[in-house]
Amino acid sequence: MNPRHGYGANLNPCLDCKGFMVRKAHEWMLAHDFDFIITGEVMGQRPMSQRRDTMPVVARESGAGDTLLRPLCAKHLPPTLPEREGWVDREALHDFSGRSRKPQMALAEHYGFEDYAQPAGGCCFLTDRRYSAKLTDLWQARGRRDYEIDDIMLLKVGRHLRPRPNFKIIVAREEGENRFLEGYRRNFVHLQALSHTGPLTLIDGQVDDDDLLLAARLTARFGHGRDAESVRVEVRSVDGAARILDVAPLTADEIPAQWYV
Repeated sequence: MNPRHGYGANLNPCLDCKGFMVRKAHEWMLAHDFDFIITGEVMGQRPMSQRRDTMPVVARESGAGDTLLRPLCAKHLPPTLPEREGWVDREALHDFSGRSRKPQMALAEHYGFEDYAQPAGGCCFLTDRRYSAKLTDLWQARGRRDYEIDDIMLLKVGRHLRPRPNFKIIVAREEGENRFLEGYRRNFVHLQALSHTGPLTLIDGQVDDDDLLLAARLTARFGHGRDAESVRVEVRSVDGAARILDVAPLTADEIPAQWYV
């Protein structure tokens, strides 16, 4: 992924992303014989794609041009086709600007809307530093920038540690993540402590016996047997074959900070 307009603070290609979404909306508009597109953008609300100088870029590069109407901030922008044609009353549109969501919340209250999503961000994982680090690690480990939807879902869950270049482990942090990762048991070599309550751990990569031993010791470290002399860990391969390892859990001092992705 090499966005034409670059990234934000992390791996968020906001301007290219917005252009892509509007382009797809414009294609759908043409295919279904509609006349224009509406978005909920507000000038100045986002630092990349919703600035005075970048909003025209989205309209131009998406192909939507002046069929793209932004009702919440329309009075800060030149009249669009639906306004000029009289399909929409420009005087009834708004002049919202800036980071505050209070005008939108007041508008929602005016129309009687009470149940709506959190109005301030949080929708894009690429703006998150930790998630971006995990995605970068995935690309680097594979030597290419491609992935499947399951790869993206797994980046959102668990502790990710790469103790060696050839593999990483994904360790559930609580029972909900344990249940989520169970859905991937058949796709990954996985480990779980038998002698103590502990997390399900997936291995992503190619491993040998020494790698499995290290993964088992890490699995033991993150479970209730972390202070035990020995923990019995089951290692199960993708084909279902199982083996048992009795291991000493790693101590906190034996886990370098750079292992955490």
